[in-house]
Parts: sequence; structure tokens; C-alpha cells
Amino acid sequence: MCSTLQENPREDERMSEHSATVERVFQQIAGDGDDRVCRDIPDSACREEPRNFLTHVAALTLSKSADGLVDPKLVLSWLLTSIGAPAAVIGLLVPVREAGALLPQLFTAGAIRRLPRRKYVWAAGSAVQGLAVLGILACALFLDGATAGWGILACLAVLALARSACSVAYKDVLGKTISKSRRGSATGLAGSISAATVIVFALLLVSGWIERMDLVLAALAIAAGAWLLSAAVFVTLEEEAGATEGGANALDVARDYWGYLTSDRQLQRFILSRALLTATALAPPFMVAAWSASSGDGGGQAYAGLGFLVLASALASLLSSWFWGRLADRSSRKVLAYSGLVGAAALLATGLLGLGGGLRDAVLPPVLLFILMVAYQGVRLGRSTHLVDMAGEEQRAAYTALSNTLIGLVLLGGGAFSLLASATGPSTVLLVMAGLALLGGLAAFGLEEVQQGEDA
Repeated sequence: MCSTLQENPREDERMSEHSATVERVFQQIAGDGDDRVCRDIPDSACREEPRNFLTHVAALTLSKSADGLVDPKLVLSWLLTSIGAPAAVIGLLVPVREAGALLPQLFTAGAIRRLPRRKYVWAAGSAVQGLAVLGILACALFLDGATAGWGILACLAVLALARSACSVAYKDVLGKTISKSRRGSATGLAGSISAATVIVFALLLVSGWIERMDLVLAALAIAAGAWLLSAAVFVTLEEEAGATEGGANALDVARDYWGYLTSDRQLQRFILSRALLTATALAPPFMVAAWSASSGDGGGQAYAGLGFLVLASALASLLSSWFWGRLADRSSRKVLAYSGLVGAAALLATGLLGLGGGLRDAVLPPVLLFILMVAYQGVRLGRSTHLVDMAGEEQRAAYTALSNTLIGLVLLGGGAFSLLASATGPSTVLLVMAGLALLGGLAAFGLEEVQQGEDA
């Protein structure tokens, strides 16, 4: 009995020391002192913000690491090429992954809205993504050719659907648990840390120490584990019960959300800018195709350079995510605008060099991909931060679902770029995408500043 009484103060002291450590780490990362202010979350959530901030970073780091290891634009396209999958299946990887993660959101947002705590939706979606990657791994190990290709595509579709639920839930949870002006820092830091994992993977690919197929299969297994672990981490988040009004059926949701679109001009401009900036997401396979066409070896040089391409993509995330995240907390509008201009420059240069046969150099294509992926990271961070800060708590889930569903339709329409590439070549497609990215950046300049109180 006495022993128990003596242990309790020590336990309380350890908990107090742990809380103090969490607070110090949070202050170092977020750049706030003891007088930090929570601007749009309640006091109870503000007290838990340091621990929640680190939980967000940990869960997103695991999830984003898995994303990089299962990149449809580079890793899965190489895998399907290696196992002899049809070109038609390979061409569907990016549209299925991107559109599948966005289109269902209009129809799932209402059901998610009825849940007072949405962290469980994100955790469940993360777990399903991990299981879907295990399915991709099984297809690659035990099947080949068209059967393996279609099986992997089906698993990727399941992954995308799970990701769509995560997307709707996450922005709402982020808005409830992290104060405005620190949200971009949390997502940006996670992007930078997770990029280190992908860089190690890329360096191993470049080194040739491990046979490339074995390394890719191992990466899939690690990605599956990372998604499952991220689910376990995220459920530890301290999330207060939120409003559950507005959880209606899909038709009612669609009608109500359409009202937001027709009445909110800033939402219209945001969706327009984001739609044009999808060029930065769709372009990488065409950049690889342009490199293949210039090399004249049927794509052998381009796919042999998989490690360099993955390295370029990961370095772009590592070096730019933190910068974009901090800038997004000051002006997400400018992040979208600058990203569009940078992406347009990279695509324009690649398209012109491709037409002139200037992509034969093995170094130049990864450099151009690096620049494009810097822009892509800016688009991702800018659009996420802008949407969360633009919408109030009552509209946040609706705006997310509406914009993501419309962008999903745009991405499905992006399949037309494959037809254009067949008729005119990938370099022409890249020039068209450069124009779209430029227009998207210019449209973003017309957005309002939603980071109140900042003079960016």
C-alpha cells in the first residue's frame, strides 16, 4: 500500500516531464513561445495542440512515406512494365489513383459528417490502404502479364477509394485540432521527413547493391506496414466531438454542395486554379515518355534511370515541403500561384527540349522532374492549407468533398492527354500542360488572402 502511494508521485512527475518535452519540441517546430495563441480552435483543443501536432506529424510521415514508395507515376509504372502488363493498364495508373481518391468524396462526406469524431475514418482508410498494398505485392509475386496488371490496378482502385475517405476526414480533423497558422507547418514537416525515407529507397535503386525488382517488392511491404502503423498512431489523437449536422444522403448532399459552388466566387476560383494545376500531377509519366522517345532505345534508358527519377522526386519533397508549408501559413494563395509558375517553366523546358531531341542527356530529365515536383509539392500544400483556412468549420467538409469530386472529374478527363500523346507525341502534351499550369498560377493570384492577420 505504501509502495503504491510512493509510486504515484513519480508517475505524475514522469508524465509532467513528458508533457514538458512535448511542449518544447512543439515550440521549436512551430516557432511559437509560451504565449502562443490558438486562433480558431477552442481552449480545450488548444491545450492538447502540442501533442496533437506531433501526432499529426508522425501519422502523416508514415502515410507520406508509404505514398512515395508506392508512387504510381514512377514505381508502379516501372513494376507493371517489368512484369509485362499491357500499356493500357499502365496508362490507367495515375487516373485511377488520382480520380479514385477524389470522385467518391461528394457521396461519402455526408456519412462522415454524421460521425462526431472523424479520426477513426482516417485511421480505417489508412489501414485499408496498407491492406491494398499487400494485395499489390501478392499480384506482383504470384501473377504476371495482363493478369498481374489488372489485379494491381484493382488493388490500386481500392487504395484510392480508402484515400478518398481519408481526405475528407483529415482536413476536418486538422481544422479541429491544430490552430490556423500552424497547419501548413505540420503537413510540410511530415512531407520533408517522409521524403528522407524515399531518398534512401532511391539511393538504393541508384546504387545497384540490391536487385531492382527485389528492392521494389520490399518497398511495397514496408509501405503496407507504414500505412497500418499510421492508423494506430492517428487514433491516439485527442479529437473533441464535432457537429454532426448536415449528414444527408448523396442526392441531398450534391444539391446542397452545388449551392456552395454557385454562390461562392472564391470557391469557384479556387477550384478553377486547382483544376488547371492538375497538370503538375499528370505530367511525370509524359516526361518519362519524352525521355524515352529522345533516348531512342525503347525506353530502356529512362526505366534504367528509375532510381534517379525517384531520387529527384523525393529530394523535391524534402527540400521544398517545409518551405512551402511555412509560406502557406502566411499566404497559401501565393504558394499556389508560385507553384503554377515554377511548374509551367519546368514543363515548357521539357517539352521544348523533347521536340528538339535535347533530352538524351541522362542528367537533364531528373533535374527537370525535380523542378516539376517542387511545384507539385507546392500545389499540394497550398491547396490543402488554403481550403482549410478558407472554409469555416461548418463548410470545411462540404468544400473539401465538392472541390475534390470536381477535380476527380477533371483528372478522369486527363485520359485525353494519352490520346493527344499518341497523335502528336509526349512533348506536345507537355507544352499544353505548361500552358495549363501557367493559367492555374495566374488564377491563384486572384484568390483572397485567407490567413487573417498576416501581411504576406
